[in-house]
Amino acid sequence: MALLATAAGALGWMMLGAPSAQAQDKPPEAPAAAPAAPAPAAEAAPAAAAPAPAKTDTPDSTATTLTTDKINGGNSGTAIDLQWPVPADSPSVNPDGKGKVTTDELVENVAHNKISINLVWTLVTGFLVMFMQAGFALVETGLCRAKNAAHVMATNFMIYGLGMIGFWVCGFAFMFGNYWNGPVNIGWQPTLGQGLANLDSGITWTIFGKPFGILGTKGFCLGPSVFDTAVFTLFLFEMVFMDTTATIPTGAMAERWNFKHFIVYGFWVGMFPYAIYGNWVWGGGWLAQLGQNFALGHGAVDFAGSGVVHMCGGMIAIAGGICIGPRLGKYTKDGKPRPIPGHDVPMVMLGTFILAFGWFGFNPGSTRAGTDNRIAIVAVNTMLAGASASIATMLTMYLVTGKPDPSMLCNGLLAGLVAITAPCAFVSSLGAVTLGFIAGIIVVFSVFFWEKRGVDDPVGAISVHGMCGAWGVLSVGIFANGSYGAGWGGVHKLFKDGVWTIINNDAQAATLKKYADMIGTDPKLGGWTDVGVTGILGPLFGAPASDVSQFMAQFVDVCTCAIFIVTFSFIFFKISNLIVPLRSKREDEIQGLDIPEMGAEAYPDFQLTDRTSPKVD
Repeated sequence: MALLATAAGALGWMMLGAPSAQAQDKPPEAPAAAPAAPAPAAEAAPAAAAPAPAKTDTPDSTATTLTTDKINGGNSGTAIDLQWPVPADSPSVNPDGKGKVTTDELVENVAHNKISINLVWTLVTGFLVMFMQAGFALVETGLCRAKNAAHVMATNFMIYGLGMIGFWVCGFAFMFGNYWNGPVNIGWQPTLGQGLANLDSGITWTIFGKPFGILGTKGFCLGPSVFDTAVFTLFLFEMVFMDTTATIPTGAMAERWNFKHFIVYGFWVGMFPYAIYGNWVWGGGWLAQLGQNFALGHGAVDFAGSGVVHMCGGMIAIAGGICIGPRLGKYTKDGKPRPIPGHDVPMVMLGTFILAFGWFGFNPGSTRAGTDNRIAIVAVNTMLAGASASIATMLTMYLVTGKPDPSMLCNGLLAGLVAITAPCAFVSSLGAVTLGFIAGIIVVFSVFFWEKRGVDDPVGAISVHGMCGAWGVLSVGIFANGSYGAGWGGVHKLFKDGVWTIINNDAQAATLKKYADMIGTDPKLGGWTDVGVTGILGPLFGAPASDVSQFMAQFVDVCTCAIFIVTFSFIFFKISNLIVPLRSKREDEIQGLDIPEMGAEAYPDFQLTDRTSPKVD
């Protein structure tokens, strides 16, 4: 009975006395204040209590009126939301009860929101790029034999952690440690905030009387000197790009790579090759300075990494493929290549779709600014190039072999995505379709080329990323239409009446005035157009004139990547092989690497007949 009475009492309280759920969402009304007694003369008067917020009868989810009586409702916000900063005891916060906002508070809010949008955009697109690792894992594993599936998956899994730690230790510092001192356009401000000014130290050599940025020297282990949201955002975004570079060789060297050697490689690739070459292009180094130093266009231009990411990974794969040698049974005694089919084509195609989805982070995210509306053009160009390339590959395969080959179709789509990655912001939709179509043809003949020359690449990574990455870098100097990138690399290329004039941003007052006069409306001095990145065929796609010098800058970039990365990687693989064997044991490779090296099979419930492996001589 006592229990029933207690329950009845509680129920009655809830029905009669308890506030409703809706009422609990609102602030309570302030009780009527009793008259305060005068404070004793000897004591300080206590601080007056803050007035209770005004009550509103409008639910939070529907309030829209920007008045003080709706101050506690309104997802639309009120003037008080713009008071910045808002310490609880500040006399400047709504001192007169009208919620007025100062100009400084408004400016700080607008600036804060702009940077916040850019930070969120860059982080979210970085998350998309990270998800591409799943796509790479599926593509590479599906194109390999079932007896090695766990091993291939493990290399794709562990490269994430190994490469990231290497990049954290020194790769990021080498790549972006001197970012702030790189060449930029007049009026440039960092999209992620002024915190990037912390990246201001590097090694610069003077050659031919010109500054050559070689390496950054700040940001090791993301230490206290770079502890800033802008720097950390940049680190995450560039780290997942590095992870793409790092995982490309795992496909080219699959099915015979000693996992212990792979661990050494994982740290090395995150610390050195991507970071050093990346510094020269994206970190303000000497390739980015080609425009200012030698009047070669806007310097090397690579919007999202056809060269820095994909070609770099492809060149590492070439060196690794040569050093590790072909899979057992891949070639006959007379050197003729034999096919070794992958074990799961649906897995390959699913992985390709995941990669295509992640590319919407890769390319549009490289604006590092959600406030840059160019992201729409970049995204559409990315789609079109991939689609065009897949069609070109299909047609080429029909002409060459009579069959389309699903796995080659996947490589065709990826080839187009790789190729558009550098020029995606600088070309028209027709330019994207055109260069993508060419990439779809290149990848087919490249796969056959490398296979016939004894470089065994189970997934076609060298062709997709290396060759089509090079094509993408060159495409900037061919198809760019001048509609974007004005002042890129600190070079302003002004055009008027068929004449080019170049102004390099040296931050001098005289230079800034000259630039302002030339783009102004003065009938004598003004009327010049600041043209963006332009290629040889630019006029066919809307540019006012051609810029052959931009193609020369892109050509120097491609040659540099090929020579430096292949040489550097070849030396690494040869030396590291003396410490930890590069290749798995012969008997392990014949059996399959899952049990000997990983200790677990990918498919333990299935009997693996391995009927696709050629006979080992």
